Amino acid sequence: MAKNMHPIIAYVGAFTTLTPDNVERLYDLVADDVFFTDPFNVIHGKCGYRRIFDHMFETCTDPRFTVSDVAHSETASYLRWRMTGKLKSWPHTNLLFEGMSEVHVNPKGLICQHIDHWDSASQLMRHLPVIGAIIRPILRLFQVKLPTKKD
Repeated sequence: MAKNMHPIIAYVGAFTTLTPDNVERLYDLVADDVFFTDPFNVIHGKCGYRRIFDHMFETCTDPRFTVSDVAHSETASYLRWRMTGKLKSWPHTNLLFEGMSEVHVNPKGLICQHIDHWDSASQLMRHLPVIGAIIRPILRLFQVKLPTKKD
């Protein structure tokens, strides 16, 4: 991390340029006891955190993150992001996820918590074969039906 660079700025920089060749840059920014969670994982520790991104590169072609906004509170920072890529294996689905991450920095300036908030049902599962046929009708149950205009 560059001298005097805020840990969140460095973290965003590592995410938005992430490749298998430079992923160590991201790992260097997190604490040994980092806590990470997303819709599929609850991870404690740097080893598990590393496995999240190793798995992403194993299963996705050209995964990319863009961060469109960063906000800070007294206790955390919030990153609005978009992730794109494509599954390497069947069903070879294009990926487009949008979400927000709550990120906490410890007193040593290392990321100690990364909590992802994004909707896996509407952004991923509804687009998959088989499970999508089950998920789409369930999602429609929660859609508000607006009255139609009568002429």
